[in-house]
Amino acid sequence: MIWIVMPILIVLMFMLGIGLTKESFSEIRTQPWSVAVGLFGQLVILPCVAFLMGRLFNLPPVYFMGLMLVACSPGGSSSNVFSMLAGGNVALSVTMTACSSIITLFTLPLIMTFVANYLSVSSGVVISLPVGKLMMQNIVLIFVPMILGIVFRMVKPSWASACEKVLKKCAFPALMLLALIADFSSLGLSAGALILCAMLVGQMFNRIFKFSKSVSRTINIEIGMQNAAQAIAIATSPFIFNDGHMALPAIIYALLMNVILLTYVWLIRRSLAK
Repeated sequence: MIWIVMPILIVLMFMLGIGLTKESFSEIRTQPWSVAVGLFGQLVILPCVAFLMGRLFNLPPVYFMGLMLVACSPGGSSSNVFSMLAGGNVALSVTMTACSSIITLFTLPLIMTFVANYLSVSSGVVISLPVGKLMMQNIVLIFVPMILGIVFRMVKPSWASACEKVLKKCAFPALMLLALIADFSSLGLSAGALILCAMLVGQMFNRIFKFSKSVSRTINIEIGMQNAAQAIAIATSPFIFNDGHMALPAIIYALLMNVILLTYVWLIRRSLAK
């Protein structure tokens, strides 16, 4: 599986890099609150919800770790496509995706180290997390492809635009390919509950801060849409966990995420067409 997931993740992050320009981060200046609230939902609230789900459903340690992995892997370039289809704020989506991709290089090891220690104590199952290898793999699979995409756009802007159009068409089928590997089990309940809670959190933030409809849709999508490829790559990597069972929550999440968010987009587009 790792040899399927890693190329997909590299291509998705390269596509994200191609789409990044100076304007991609403009929303930090023009809409700092919406960026901050969205990132807080992605990087803080969702991992907390996943931790509670793991406890609530009494998941075995390997699945608990897998669910936390997907909760700690926010965004992904496909969220930008979903935001566009839903009539959201695409600039905000790109800004959040870029920021979260960089920030998780540091937050993911911290959170997963805490979870590994917690499970080792509570379950008696010793879980070792090679933090150095985790950070190195994330840099190679996420940060480097993004930088290469940015350089490619700077050197060959016309080629980059054409390449981006092609890759955007491949992003959704790539995620579905990951999802089709899944074998549903009781994990479906915890993964589905996590997605719905994520979108409820987004909706709660939107009501509290009274964001516009386009910003609200984007935050809902960004908080609910996770980088399943990243979580799967970490779980199955021979350098880190090397455990296919740990990847199951992310695979199931990918399928449910696309079904739920596609339904969400369809409902929005139907209401806009009236």
